[in-house]
Amino acid sequence: MCALFVGPGASGASGRAGDGHGPVALSGRSGLSGLSGFGLSEHSGPGERAGVTGRRSEMPAAASPVRRMAGHLAAQPRVVPRAEWLPAALQEQPPARYADRVRAVFVHHTDSPNSYDCGDAPRIIRYLYTGQTEGRQWDDIGYNFLVDRCGTVYEGRAGGIDRAVVGAHTQGFNRGSVGIAAIGTFTEGVPVPKAMTDAVAALAAWKLGLSDVDPRSTVRLVSSNSLSKYAEGASGRFSAVSGHNDGYYTQCPGAALTSALPAIREAAARLQSR
Repeated sequence: MCALFVGPGASGASGRAGDGHGPVALSGRSGLSGLSGFGLSEHSGPGERAGVTGRRSEMPAAASPVRRMAGHLAAQPRVVPRAEWLPAALQEQPPARYADRVRAVFVHHTDSPNSYDCGDAPRIIRYLYTGQTEGRQWDDIGYNFLVDRCGTVYEGRAGGIDRAVVGAHTQGFNRGSVGIAAIGTFTEGVPVPKAMTDAVAALAAWKLGLSDVDPRSTVRLVSSNSLSKYAEGASGRFSAVSGHNDGYYTQCPGAALTSALPAIREAAARLQSR
């Protein structure tokens, strides 16, 4: 599951890997039956903090400009801005952190119900945000982007959609990667909507294209946190479009979405004209 908290590095809150939290159903249109286990993904930890103490950033924003490398660029998909799901009173965030470029994409699911109206996606994202910022005292939502079952792409973590914003989504491998969360639960046998996989492919093609990374390629990433599958400082080879479970001990993004990743890579490569 993505809905796990695995250590104190992001906020100092208590928790442990494999704590057994499952999906929490949305109750009506006004609230959750509980925040624990709803969108509380494992994020960063010691050595790769989400940049929070309470709601205050521990690290300043980088001043470096966006790097765009010549090569196989893909069109930018339409991205719904944060203002569409985040109340105005909460739109001011601590400074973001940036990597030099994006080398990989990690795909997640939110471990939340699938039977939502797409018009309700902003409300669901608000609950994810609340679970992570109020429930865990992180400075922002961990995912860089979220995609609903109708294929609508939403801006997640603040900092600029075309920049290499360091998220809080894949323990040990947040720097230089993008976290894309599919809204829903995609365990074995659950259909994954084509509109959703098409949107994930388009988003991956665009973000990786800015660094001229082939979505079908493999990349070497260095772990910043021993709570991942790799000891801190150890390097591993990953698909440029990987699942959360490639870097961390989790079932996320679910067996069904994991099975869709090869087709997503191929679709993303086509969008880059490879």
